[in-house]
Amino acid sequence: MPYTTLSEQVGRLSNPQRSDAFVRRFREAVRTGELEAAQGGPRFTLPKTFRKRGSDETGTREAREMVIALTPEYEAWFQRVDAELAAVPSRSARPKPTAENIEAGVVDFKALAEETRRKMQAAFEKGQRLGQSRGRARAKPARRTRAGKK
Repeated sequence: MPYTTLSEQVGRLSNPQRSDAFVRRFREAVRTGELEAAQGGPRFTLPKTFRKRGSDETGTREAREMVIALTPEYEAWFQRVDAELAAVPSRSARPKPTAENIEAGVVDFKALAEETRRKMQAAFEKGQRLGQSRGRARAKPARRTRAGKK
């Protein structure tokens, strides 16, 4: 029976940016007994690049290598999962609301202004509620203290 490795199968994917999802689905299928595979050698780097939050740097992830038995069931599973992953649109980063993006039409200015208005109104109302609740707390009469027995 022919065998292959997980890294070779990840290389066959039609959309390498979905390699992390493929590995996750593969490991799930092995865990549930749908596919036959064994732990292999060292780790390998996934072809997907991740953007790090708050900067323009990118990063990669590694996955543990596995040896896979190339059966007709595996080939059918691979074709089905590859098609599903290729069909699902991945999330794209939301464009930043800069003047250039607004002028280029990438960002809808009217929607952005409405969102800003709602946020400012919510912050204003929150401040008003907070001030009213503090005002009520101060308005309560002070407790009377009992005179001590002498």
